[in-house]
Amino acid sequence: MTRLDCQSTSAYDVFAVESYSYVGDLPLVSCMRSGRVVGFFLFLVVLSGLSYVINEKRRDKAFQLKIESFLHDYEALKPTRYSYNDIKRITNDFEEKLGQGAYGTVYKGKLSNEIFVAVKMLDNSFGNGEEFINEVSTMGRIHHVNVVRMVGFCADGFRRALVYEFLPNESLEKFIFQGEDALDPFLSWERLHDIALGVAKGIEYLHQGCDHKILHFDIKPHNILLDNNFNPKIADFGLAKLCSKEQSAVSMTAARGTMGYIAPEVFSRNFGSVSSKSDVYSFGMLLLEMVGGRKNVDVNAKNMSQMYFPQWVYNHLNKDEELEIRIREDGDRKIAKKLAIVGLWCIHWYPADRPPVKAVVQMLEGDEYPVMPKNPFVSSGSGDAAIMRGRLWNTDLEVIAE
Repeated sequence: MTRLDCQSTSAYDVFAVESYSYVGDLPLVSCMRSGRVVGFFLFLVVLSGLSYVINEKRRDKAFQLKIESFLHDYEALKPTRYSYNDIKRITNDFEEKLGQGAYGTVYKGKLSNEIFVAVKMLDNSFGNGEEFINEVSTMGRIHHVNVVRMVGFCADGFRRALVYEFLPNESLEKFIFQGEDALDPFLSWERLHDIALGVAKGIEYLHQGCDHKILHFDIKPHNILLDNNFNPKIADFGLAKLCSKEQSAVSMTAARGTMGYIAPEVFSRNFGSVSSKSDVYSFGMLLLEMVGGRKNVDVNAKNMSQMYFPQWVYNHLNKDEELEIRIREDGDRKIAKKLAIVGLWCIHWYPADRPPVKAVVQMLEGDEYPVMPKNPFVSSGSGDAAIMRGRLWNTDLEVIAE
């Protein structure tokens, strides 16, 4: 075998040897290249799968970090943060169920100092944490006799709960929609007036008494809770929006609230800008349901003229006719008429025609009847009132979290 002499090998000889090795191994090189292509493709597939899994975990973790970051900043303030084990202890393993809502179940609980609470366990449909942050941050700013007090909250992984003071008489809805056959179907007119005034004062506080203006966007009988003495307290701030006191209008990308109580401008900007007047509209619809003891829209009404109750009320009062709704004495008639007139003022289609909530409080506190408003259902456009009213009631609206 010939031995290669490194000392005598020229540059040309080295090139020749390397060239020979390259040409002789050409099939092997081709196989190696094909293997590399297949391997690289498999690497991309695996990498894509891992990337998807990692992104999903990052998103879930981001939601958790978002809540934890918010709660860290909130630790110095009340209410108290509870663990999930605390919640189980407070509710005695969720023994007594008080009710079921759109976003969770409410249980009765008891703290160590014999104070009863209502624990709202939020289900997974309660958004990605935005609504939870929204309600806790909003309630932490509020201290008013006519707004429900938050005692604490729980954010233990994906288990979330809101802990409120317990109000034994539950919601106003329970009392005004009982029907004629109930044992005690009707609160006295004097008590209804006090409840209406309390709710109005609560809304006034939200709009003007806090560091920020708080728009509730879901004023309705179900969200008005009553204590032992039937003092009303506004509850459920999951759809509330905070803005500066100087801000006269707020921006929204979709409607929020409950059908039948949503102001027209929340549904369509053709009616004007969304503002604190939107809560005034909802309060007006609440007042009229308190007066009628029924939903404002009843498709099963015996008389077609009573299908839309606010229109029926306006027609009677405009003709100077008495409402004669569950009237037992002369004083009842005066209160019923007063509440109805204030309600009609509040439900004008256009926000500019509605009074601010401060004026609403003054009307309710006054001894005389408020001035009868103009027809709140007449549009300045050419559209028919009944057609527009039907659109407002029958259109599906999206509840948003901003």
